[in-house]
Parts: sequence; C-alpha cells; structure tokens
Amino acid sequence: MSPRPFIVAIDGPAGAGKSSVSKLLARRLGFALVDTGAIYRCVALMATREGIAFDDDAKLGELLGRVRIHFQVVGEENHVFLSGEDVSGEIRTPAISMGASQVSGRPVVRAGLLALQRRLALEAQAGAILEGRDIGTVVFPDADAKFFLAADPEVRARRRFEELFQKGVDSSLEAVLTDQTQRDTADSARTVAPLKAADDAMHVDSSSMPLSDVVRTLEQEIERRRGQRG
Repeated sequence: MSPRPFIVAIDGPAGAGKSSVSKLLARRLGFALVDTGAIYRCVALMATREGIAFDDDAKLGELLGRVRIHFQVVGEENHVFLSGEDVSGEIRTPAISMGASQVSGRPVVRAGLLALQRRLALEAQAGAILEGRDIGTVVFPDADAKFFLAADPEVRARRRFEELFQKGVDSSLEAVLTDQTQRDTADSARTVAPLKAADDAMHVDSSSMPLSDVVRTLEQEIERRRGQRG
C-alpha cells in the first residue's frame, strides 16, 4: 500500500491570508490545493439559486447529493468549478460569504461534505494543502502539519475590501468590517466544528508580515516535518 499523501492543514478567520499562502505553498511544494471554504460557498450558492433556506436541513441534505465540485489552477488562481461552471467570482460576494457561514453550521452539511473534503486530499499524489476553519480539528485531526493563521481585524478587513474592489464589487471598508465581525462571531460560536486552532497547530500572525515571509515560515516547518516522516 502506498503511503498517505502529506497533509497540511491551514485554518484561520477570513482575511488572515489562508488563500494566498495556500496557493503559493501548493505551487512551491507541488501539492494539490483544496479550498474547503469554497466548497461550503458552493453549497450556499446552490441553495440561493434554488431558493432553499440556509436552515432547511431536509432540502440542504438533498442538495448535497447533487454537488459536483472540482478545483483547477488557471493562470495564477485556483478556480472553483460547480457542475462544470466556473463560480470562482460569484462565491466570493459578501452575501454568499455569510450564507457559507450559515450552512457550514448545519450538522447535515458538515457530515455530508466531510467525506468529499477528505477524498479530494487523499487523491493527491505527493501531498495536499487544505485551508478552512476546522481542518486541523475535524477534517484532518491527524494532519502531518497544522497551522493557524491570524491577523488584526482591521488588517483583515482592509485586505478583503481591496480584494473586492479589484473584482469590481461595490462595497465600503466599514461594511466589510461589519460583515467580517458577524462572520467571525458566527464561525466561532457555532456548536458544530467551530473556528478554533488545533491544540498542536503552529500559530502565525500575518498582520505585519509580508506574504513571502509567511509562506517561507510555513514551508520551512513543512519541510522539517517531511524530513522527520522520511
């Protein structure tokens, strides 16, 4: 039996830099990249399109059976495809962000997508990087390397505002900060798989660190652990 791929778990709140760091790490290490947050966003998008309430467990459960998601690096971006449609931009709107936070707190959704997240990672050749909010605590509590990225709320909101601005989304820094605060509260307070750091996760505060330094810090730790694993 071939050895399990090297699994890297990167957790943290929105705007902490998970997506940028994960993308660069995956490219540098030759690992697959699984954006678990995007999976929940796709569920929220499907529910919105079909008029399904985010707390309608029966209909959400039925919807999960029809979810078809895959990731593909296009240029410099890790694109998300839902039933063959590129929804990378649509799932990043503030409305879908809040919807993802709500559906991710439903036990039926968590249970339904857990196997999918694990399968996408274990199908990787050399290794996989998973980013989200409960990777190190729920999805892969036995991950080979665990990290928890954090940053000051104002810094995270500014990053998100600039990202939305570049995509042509009309918003304000105040609105982004308000949405972020609401989502932080919802993600941390939910009873099912709340946002929190795994006990054995390495904490990295990216508030004042250049992206390259954050990536280098994580890469060095990953290479150290790969060496230990042999």
